[in-house]
Amino acid sequence: MDVNGTVAEGFEPVREAFVRNFEVLGERGAAVAVYRDGRRVVDLWAGTKDVDGTKDVDGTADSAPWERGTAQIVRSATKGVAAAALLLLHQRGLLDLDAPVGEYWPEFKAAGKERVLVRHVLSHRAGLPVLDEPLTPDEALDPLRGAEAVARQALVWEPGTDHGYHALTYGWLLGELVRRVTGRGVGDWIAEEIAGPVGADLWVGLPAAEASRVGRSGRVEAPGNAGGLRSRPKRSVTEAYDDPASLTRRAFAAITPFPDQNDPAYRAASLPATNGIATAEGLARFYASLVGEVGGGPRLFTPGTLAAARAEESAGPDRVLVINTRFGLGYMLHGSASPFLDAGSFGHPGRGGSLGFADPESGIAFGYVTNGFSKTVTADPRAQALVRGVRAAL
Repeated sequence: MDVNGTVAEGFEPVREAFVRNFEVLGERGAAVAVYRDGRRVVDLWAGTKDVDGTKDVDGTADSAPWERGTAQIVRSATKGVAAAALLLLHQRGLLDLDAPVGEYWPEFKAAGKERVLVRHVLSHRAGLPVLDEPLTPDEALDPLRGAEAVARQALVWEPGTDHGYHALTYGWLLGELVRRVTGRGVGDWIAEEIAGPVGADLWVGLPAAEASRVGRSGRVEAPGNAGGLRSRPKRSVTEAYDDPASLTRRAFAAITPFPDQNDPAYRAASLPATNGIATAEGLARFYASLVGEVGGGPRLFTPGTLAAARAEESAGPDRVLVINTRFGLGYMLHGSASPFLDAGSFGHPGRGGSLGFADPESGIAFGYVTNGFSKTVTADPRAQALVRGVRAAL
C-alpha cells in the first residue's frame, strides 16, 4: 500500500495503524489528520478516491487515486460541526440554551412541545427522535419541509427526562433554530462563520465548485474476523434494528427510503445531521480550532463554551441506539459507545467510519474520513485503531 503524506517524529504508530487498516480491515480509500497544540503532526492519505476503485494487475490505477484534498461524506460526524453553530450563537448572546425552542420558532410549540428547550435538542433529550410521517428523499432535500414535519410531530417522551439519539431529526431541529435566529441557512452560516474563518475544508451543502473533489462512497466488509476485533452487536441491538416498530428503526427511517449519498442533489442539500462533507484535515482543523488557534486563525470556543460542550448532559441507556451513550451539548463524550482519546475528549463519529474529536488536555484534534462504510454505528474498528495509534504516540 502506497501511503502519502507525513507524520511528525513520535507519531509513527498512527501511520502503522493506517497501513494495517488497508491490509487487514478492508479499507479502500481514506485519510487521517491529527493536530497537537495547533500544529499538524499527522497528514496521511491512501487508496482510491472512489470506494469501487480498483487497480489493474500491472498496478495501473483503474480509477483516480485518493489525493491530498480528497473529501468524503462524513454522515453523523456532521453533527459535531453543526453543534458548534448553536454554541457559537449562544456564545455571542444570540441564543439562550435554557430557553424553549418555541421562543425562537413559534410553530414548534404545536402538539405539546412547549417544554422542549434548546439544551434538550443538543443533548438528544428533546423526545423527538422519529417522524410518524417519514419524508421522502425529495422532501428531505428541502430544509423547510423537514422543519415543518418536526414542528407537527408529537413527543415520544417528556423533554429532559430521558435521552435517545435523534439520528435525523437533530438536523432539522438545529437547522431551523439557526435560520430563525440568524436568517441564514445552517450550511451558509457554517461556511461563513466557521469553515471560512478557520480555513477548514468542510461543507454542509456542497458547492458545485467543490464537487469534483468528493469520492464515491459505499459499503465495505472487513475480511475474516477483522484481526480478531469483536464486532458482533448485542442481541438487543440487533433486534432493535430489525423491528420496524422500534424507536431505533423509526429514528433512522425519518427519511424513507434513505437517499443515495452519492447523488449530487443530496450532497448539495443542507442536512446538518447527516450530509456534511469534509477532508480529514478539514475535520481535524475544525476541532483544533474549537480548543485553540491554528495557523493564525481564530479560536472558536471560549473556555466557558468549551466547558459547556463537554459537560455531561445525557448518560446511560440510549432509547434509540439501545446501548449506553454519553452526550454533552451537541457532542458525544468519551465512553464505551464511542471511545475517543481520554476522559475529557469530545467529538462525533459518523455511522460506518468517519470520526472527529478534540482532547483539550493533550492538545489533540483528530479527523478521519473514509469512502468505505462498515456496519458500525459509533465505534468503527479502523477509526479506533488510529486513535490507539495516537494514544501510543503521546
